[in-house]
Amino acid sequence: MPPAPGTPASLALVAQPLTREAFAAFGDVIESAHSRSMSINAGMTTRFHDLARVDPGPGDSRVLVNIFETQPYAMPLPVRMLERHPLGSQAFVPMDGSRFLVVVAPAGDTVRVEDIRAFVTDGRQGVNYARGVWHHPLVVTQQTASFVVIDRGGVGPNCDEIFVPPGCEVRVRLAD
Repeated sequence: MPPAPGTPASLALVAQPLTREAFAAFGDVIESAHSRSMSINAGMTTRFHDLARVDPGPGDSRVLVNIFETQPYAMPLPVRMLERHPLGSQAFVPMDGSRFLVVVAPAGDTVRVEDIRAFVTDGRQGVNYARGVWHHPLVVTQQTASFVVIDRGGVGPNCDEIFVPPGCEVRVRLAD
């Protein structure tokens, strides 16, 4: 990432609790709390409906459902790289109640270091990154965790990476 004029030499972020309002510019929070629900299957199941806008992109693309197993990172997290998926959205939903760190920056051709934001989930929330939103690869902090990942399959490159410029340090820590 080329440094923008006035780029700070360092940025220390404290991950904020993930809320729909705070995350709205980057995509969807996937959670049952405060979501539209209905009773189905003879009253034995509650369906929380339409929790995220899955965007597989144009053309012959399709929705993929995957499982990722992720190793924990040490904290504070040094942010050296962000990635984006310009052709479709990407969702992460924890399978085992693991909290995870969400590091994002607005969609665009470049990233301003000062626009990077960090959130932490409560273990019952997932996220759906909107098409083109810059984000750090999946980060868990305590133990190996499994996630259902919903993203795009199809023709065309769908992962761009951008690196923090030399001499600039970005670190994220969890709140005390």
